[in-house]
Amino acid sequence: MDPGMQDPGFPGQHTTTTGPMGGMAPNIHFDPTYIKTIPGILKAVQLLLNLIGYICAMVCPDHSSSNWFSFVSMTAFWVTGILLVLYLMHILERFPMVPWLMLEFGYCAVFTFFYLTCASATAASGADDPAFGAAAFFGFAAMIAYGVDTFFKFKAWRGGEMAQGSQQVEMGQGDMVSPGAY
Repeated sequence: MDPGMQDPGFPGQHTTTTGPMGGMAPNIHFDPTYIKTIPGILKAVQLLLNLIGYICAMVCPDHSSSNWFSFVSMTAFWVTGILLVLYLMHILERFPMVPWLMLEFGYCAVFTFFYLTCASATAASGADDPAFGAAAFFGFAAMIAYGVDTFFKFKAWRGGEMAQGSQQVEMGQGDMVSPGAY
């Protein structure tokens, strides 16, 4: 093909730049610095509150509210733990097509509500038992932690941020990016 007869719809040259808004990591790797960020600290606090709340619910006498509390706390513990591992290992970056922030926003919102219900039921059903009171306390604390996480996830999702990583941006010939654009 004659070099002068290139496809007019495709630029002769293009460059790829990386900004802080999404993309794929070259490999999966452990990054302990995530646990020092606000989302990482929130996940660690949620894990701790889930575990302590579960232990308190297991000490409670067998009751439907303690069973509901146990289910909520263990489900939240495992899902939050898996999400923490995904972030620590940068696995989320391998799947940029998944709307991670929107999914996490929904998960945190649902578990905020679940903790409201199970902590309220636990507090109401065991007013005389200190184990019920402790479970309710940690349930309400977990509800607050998931509520704060819901707020941050919603804010990030509405701001167009990605959960983790940097975005690949294709630029055609003549496209310019100002230094503060990323």
